[in-house]
Amino acid sequence: MSSVLFDVPGPKARTRNVYLNVATVIVVAAIIGFILYRFNESGQFTAKKWEIFTFPRVQQMFLTVIGATLKAFAVAAVGSLVLGILLAFGRLADSRWVSVPCYWFTELFRAVPLLILMMIMYYGLPSAGVKGITPFIAVVVGLILYNGSVLAEVFRAGIESLPKGQREAGLAVGLSKGQVQRIILLPQAVRSMLPVIISQLVVILKDTALGFLITYNEVLYYANFLGSQGQYGSPVVPALMVTAVIYVGLCLILSGIAKLVESRMSSRVRVVKTRVGLAG
Repeated sequence: MSSVLFDVPGPKARTRNVYLNVATVIVVAAIIGFILYRFNESGQFTAKKWEIFTFPRVQQMFLTVIGATLKAFAVAAVGSLVLGILLAFGRLADSRWVSVPCYWFTELFRAVPLLILMMIMYYGLPSAGVKGITPFIAVVVGLILYNGSVLAEVFRAGIESLPKGQREAGLAVGLSKGQVQRIILLPQAVRSMLPVIISQLVVILKDTALGFLITYNEVLYYANFLGSQGQYGSPVVPALMVTAVIYVGLCLILSGIAKLVESRMSSRVRVVKTRVGLAG
């Protein structure tokens, strides 16, 4: 397959690639080193800048805001998956009264920037007389509308990529179109599109940081609060570094869980195929 997609590099090309890789590593290391040097020169690594992170109260608050971040992510992820599946089925419906509104709903909320959605929820709806909109609700609803529309296209593409014979076989044994989509096509579409779905879930996790702009008390919001503490030297850069480490850790944990699920789903499929082969 590799020889079909591109020419296999020869000895000179492999040597050139090695030089390019080494040069890239040196350039990236130099940039990182320069940034760290400038941070050190400006006193970002002094003990005073990091003292605030040694306080038990601050560490406890970090656990609290991480919980708030995960809470918003969990609700938004479940809501986005449900909305995505419903919109995908709506797009594939035979009735234009269903498919056309679902199409425009998907296109509209995919096109509107997520931050604008959150601001409309938090600042716009109360102005229109809608009450009870908290920062949490604004963050979660914005995430669901945007990411649900994106996932709808992922699910739809996954279903339409399956062979038509499976759909026809399901209809031939007496299943309705909805049963064929729900029982036969959707599980396969989810399995085939799992890497894309996982990537979108990681995006949802990172986009919870936008809640900072509408005063949702999540990790970045608290980091900004710590960075404004003048008595500790206004540790803005250390606070952002800690925040970045937290987000990277959360994303790595999410990716690890997703890969574990993907691995188990693949092994289950191999077992089923083996049993079918033995039965045949």
